[in-house]
Parts: sequence; structure tokens; C-alpha cells
Amino acid sequence: MNQEIKQAIQEIKKAVIGKDEVIMKIFVTLLSRGHILLEDIPGVGKTNLALALSRCLQMDYHRIQLTPDIMPSDIVGFTMYNPQTQQFEYKEGIAFCHLLLADEMNRTSSKTQAALLELMEEGQMTVDGKTYTLPQPFCVIATQNPYGSAGTQLLPDSQMDRFMSCLSLGYPQFQEEIDIMKKRQTSNPLDDIHPVLTPDTILQYQQKIDQVYVHDDIYHYIMQIITATRTHSQVEQGASPRGSLALMKTAKAYAFLNERDYVIPQDIQYVAPMILAHRLILTYDAKMNKISAHQIIAEILKIIGEPQFKV
Repeated sequence: MNQEIKQAIQEIKKAVIGKDEVIMKIFVTLLSRGHILLEDIPGVGKTNLALALSRCLQMDYHRIQLTPDIMPSDIVGFTMYNPQTQQFEYKEGIAFCHLLLADEMNRTSSKTQAALLELMEEGQMTVDGKTYTLPQPFCVIATQNPYGSAGTQLLPDSQMDRFMSCLSLGYPQFQEEIDIMKKRQTSNPLDDIHPVLTPDTILQYQQKIDQVYVHDDIYHYIMQIITATRTHSQVEQGASPRGSLALMKTAKAYAFLNERDYVIPQDIQYVAPMILAHRLILTYDAKMNKISAHQIIAEILKIIGEPQFKV
């Protein structure tokens, strides 16, 4: 693994215990210029993870609790009249940062969710006809409570598709939770995190990842997987072209983290569940039989097999 990233992961592990795989996948998404959706119950450390990441990477970090009364202007900013200059001045919204934690996204209104679409897709926002560019790198880590809990609503397909990856922390293991309690007795583990990377370093890594080679057979392999999600008998709506692009980009980032300048089938298999599962809309029968999108992705990967070629 890239040594600086490895060191960064070790720093984050000081505050986030037992979630090494999730931390790795967050780095894969961040280096792919993507956004992350964390689906989980409250209290498992989602905010803690975002804070640890921002401190380790020295990123400008903002957090917003998306309650129903939050307005789009809170996200993107607004213009107001200054009587001293007799001009309208733009006041930045909370989204002007490197890392935005949008907490409990499925509790806020649809118009506020929609305000996030342009800035997530294009890295810019338009207020009163004028476009403002966000700092780079820019990443949104959004959390949502399980659908059906008090005050929640389903995120629309267009919003879900904007998230490159969807991850879950889950409960810690028995001993891991004991370690968490012990570490919290006298201090906050976040205070022990040392900066390792900078936003400029992340941008440099992203440019290097752009140069990672993808063989034609790998493109074909990606499209076999994507097509299978669209034709599967238990899937009502499969992955979009944005999903195939995300699969390619994250596979390149994972290859880079493993110090390769080319993608192999195992890279695709590693990132496929976190990239594709949240993009699938399952049939009524699949839901009734409690078949998950992750099970379908695993089945598709098994049926297709690996392409036979030499890089």
C-alpha cells in the first residue's frame, strides 16, 4: 500500500476502532473524487470518522445537521444587501469547505436535498445567477438513519446515484467496544491524531490515479457487470452509466493504493458492492424474500467470473 495513505489510515484508527475496511473504502472514494453515503443507526461513530479524516488530511471541515427546517440557502449561501456599500454581497454557505458532513440527510426537506445535487456533481453552486467554485478536493460524507425510523424519508434515486459509494459502520465487536470505552475515559482519541496528508497531496494523488491503465478487457468486464444488474430478474432498475464510471474510477484508485499502475479484475470485485448495491432498485418479490442488493451483486460477480487475460 502507498506508505502515506497507510500512515494516514493508522492515524484514523486511533479514533475509529475496528473499522479498517470502511476507512480503506473511504480513501478509495475520496481519491476517486467521489462522495460517500453512510447508512447506519445513530451513535456508531460516523461523525467521529469524518472528524478524524479531516484532521489527518488537514482538510477544511464543516458539519450540518439536516433537520426539516434547514433551508437550501444554509447549504449554498445567499446574497444580502449591504447599505454601506449599496451593493448585494454573497455570504458563503456551509458547503464551502473541503469536507462536508451532511448529517441525517433523510430527515431534511426535498428542496434542501436538491441543493446538494449541483455541488456534489460539478463542484460548484449557483446563487442568484452567479456560479461559485468550491475548494478542491471536495467531498460530501452524508449519513442517513435506517428508513422507517422516526422522521425519516427515502432519498430519491437521483440523490442516491450522486453518491459514489455507500458504506455502513455497524456495531463494533465485543472487545472493540470495550477498547472504545477505555480510550474515552480520560481523553478524546481525536486529540491524538497527527496530520499526515494535505489537500494538495490528495489532488496530486488524484492526478496520478487518472493515469492508471485500464485494459479493454477490464472495460468489457465492467460492462458485463453493469448489464447484468439491468437484466437481473430480481432487479427492477439497474445501475446507470454513472455507476459504470464510478466502478472504473474506484478500481483505478484501489489499484493505486496497492501500488499498481494498472487495474486487475480483483480491483473491480473489491469495489463493486460499495459502488453498485445502493443504485439497484429491487423487485417486490426480492424485497418480500429479503434478498439484498449485496447478495445480487455477489451472485452477478460469481456468474460472470473473471476475464482471462494478461496485463
